[in-house]
Amino acid sequence: MSNSSTSTSSPFRAGLVGAGGIATTHFKGYIKAGALVMGFAEPFESTRILREKEWGVKGYSSLDEMLEAPSLESGQLEAVSICTPNAFHFESTLKAARAGKHILCEKPLSMSLEECAEMIRVCQESGVVLQTNHHLRSNLLVQAAKKLIDSGAIGDVSFVRLRQAHDWGGSKTVRPSFGLFQNSGGGTLLDNGCHMMDLARYFCGEVGSLYARTASLRPDIEVEDVGLVSLEFKNGAIGSVEASWNATGWEEGFWVYGTDGALECTNRLGKRVLKHVHRSSGGGWEEVDVTVHDFNEEGGHPLAVQNFIRSVREGTPVICTGQDGLESVRLVLAAYESARENRALEITT
Repeated sequence: MSNSSTSTSSPFRAGLVGAGGIATTHFKGYIKAGALVMGFAEPFESTRILREKEWGVKGYSSLDEMLEAPSLESGQLEAVSICTPNAFHFESTLKAARAGKHILCEKPLSMSLEECAEMIRVCQESGVVLQTNHHLRSNLLVQAAKKLIDSGAIGDVSFVRLRQAHDWGGSKTVRPSFGLFQNSGGGTLLDNGCHMMDLARYFCGEVGSLYARTASLRPDIEVEDVGLVSLEFKNGAIGSVEASWNATGWEEGFWVYGTDGALECTNRLGKRVLKHVHRSSGGGWEEVDVTVHDFNEEGGHPLAVQNFIRSVREGTPVICTGQDGLESVRLVLAAYESARENRALEITT
């Protein structure tokens, strides 16, 4: 989908909704792509003043104020990145879409399937692009793994393990935007696990059923801070999603096992590379061959922004659609229900 009224030779013009930590990755992504950040909306004055100085960009107290700013009324603002706490994704998306702005929305897309579906519908009716920022789809190591899987290089996938875990940089507390249910809608499974659920679908297709366990170990939060979900895919493969806010340091990784090889990728003990493990030339497993895929830069957030811009300007397929965002939320919400009821759940759409 493209905006025919905008010249593809002019710089892309974006705004940010929310100016917290994740907004900095969007800002840097737009700048790296040669885009112009025209303004940002941030209700907290101290954060707004800080970002104005840091970014050299005009800050507004709300999305409404930014959309109504005289300097932007001539249609200069093409798109917005929504970087607010989860509870505000829905309202912000509807406002921006109805104002004709293309939308790159942080994950999770929203806190309920009904809200996700309404966001998708309004964006479609308004003729604007909606991209969910599951940035791992734009990670070059993930894309290399996807190509190997699709080419049959590891045979039929039998098991996939997906993990994202951290300890808030060593902090003993969790910010209210994440730790309070009314702001977040869930804990580590919604925050980190939704990325892994999207990666599960990207690598292996649709999930048929799941079973989950969760726990809350930190005393100052209302949501889970550790979760484990067992997945059964419709193609017969099985998998696991692991998410935690109680890890030591930071780990993001995936392991994909097939009938003719395996893929391993983690940042746990150093620079992340993708290892393709396959049979040696002798045909046995006594000695295996390993092909290493490495990139100077992994991509991720910057490439997600670039993919978004291309979808708006050139009409290229959206790398992670609103529907993809909805499906990852569907799996996380089903995991919560499974954990509450202590039973496996079939996934129905």
